[in-house]
Amino acid sequence: MRALNVLILLLAVFNPAFAQQSGQKLESYLSDIKKQEFSYDYKKVEADSSKLRDSWIQPLIISYAYSKSDPYKNSQESQKAAIVMDQPIFQSGGIYYGIKFAQASRKYSDYTIDVAKRKLIKDTVALLMQIKQTEFKKQKQKLQIKNAEINLEQKKEEYLNGQLDSGFLDSAIIQTNEANQALFDIEANEQKLISQFKSISDMNYETAEIPKLRILNESEFLKNNIDIYQIRSQEERDRYNKNVTVSKYLPKISITAGYNWDKTKNQQYGGSGITSSGETDYYNYGIKASIPLDINTFRDVESAKVEYLKSQVVVIDKKRELKALFEQVMQNIKNFENKIQLSKKNKELYEKLLEDTAQLFQAGYKTQYDVDTLKNSVEIQKLDTKIYEMDKQLELLSLYEKFKDEI
Repeated sequence: MRALNVLILLLAVFNPAFAQQSGQKLESYLSDIKKQEFSYDYKKVEADSSKLRDSWIQPLIISYAYSKSDPYKNSQESQKAAIVMDQPIFQSGGIYYGIKFAQASRKYSDYTIDVAKRKLIKDTVALLMQIKQTEFKKQKQKLQIKNAEINLEQKKEEYLNGQLDSGFLDSAIIQTNEANQALFDIEANEQKLISQFKSISDMNYETAEIPKLRILNESEFLKNNIDIYQIRSQEERDRYNKNVTVSKYLPKISITAGYNWDKTKNQQYGGSGITSSGETDYYNYGIKASIPLDINTFRDVESAKVEYLKSQVVVIDKKRELKALFEQVMQNIKNFENKIQLSKKNKELYEKLLEDTAQLFQAGYKTQYDVDTLKNSVEIQKLDTKIYEMDKQLELLSLYEKFKDEI
């Protein structure tokens, strides 16, 4: 119990050590189609990042034009072609920061996909755990139905013997019906969970193993938190974006170059009847400097600065949020631990009562109903312990989802 104040449990399957023990990676809980979707997401991010990284490289403009006319009843033809380059070579740091911004954007986008992926994996594992837990709940409910039926039989006998009025018998009937209806609800919920699990996983829920858990301290959880990494990458992206924004309004130097080609046939000038044909080509090159003067310069730069300052604050806020999440999970785990301890004490109590009742039954002072009821009660407490243990695992998934590690 003392460890609960400073430690959390984390899915070890998210850790390479688990992969070696279980022979499978956490990703295997997802269906092949889901894994393929995430694979395409990562590839798209890579392509977009490369495009953004090289966006400072201007394209070569290649043009060609052909025209034919007969304004003076004389067919004329003209062809023109050109290759033009206008390439910035200095943007007051804008090229460097643009490349860094592209790299930071890719990192942020990758983390965004990681977050979504871990969320889906967490949901998949949670569904599997809930399915397994539902099996325990069904077993427990069936035992409660047996106890309700035993109680009903006792009330019938007592009523027929004139020892009870009909009100007690009616209550026993209602209790039995409610116990059966609760089982129907559990079975219906189980089918719903199975359907949801099948929609995102190719595993057989009946044979799939539930991931084991390992212990991790709070500082490690915060240090390796995927949300923190994502927000820090956003902070880095916003910092470079601020620098890129500033550089847009500073001097820029570009080199220009071009090649032009013209060809004419039967070109006539006015109505003189004089025509000419010919072919020419030439090139040009040079350098130019420019600086934009924009009325919104200050506003644009200020907006980028504010966005960067906000991202710094968000990191601090997210840490507080995660710490609160950690504390809440630990409190919930402590509550489940208390329930587990209580169910264990109840089991011991029922076991002692069962032992005494069995002896009294042999002596003729108790009925088989009493023995069977206590046997069922002992098993119910055992199942309660398993159910609460699974509740702990489900609670911990909200922490596992946030933990950053290699898949």
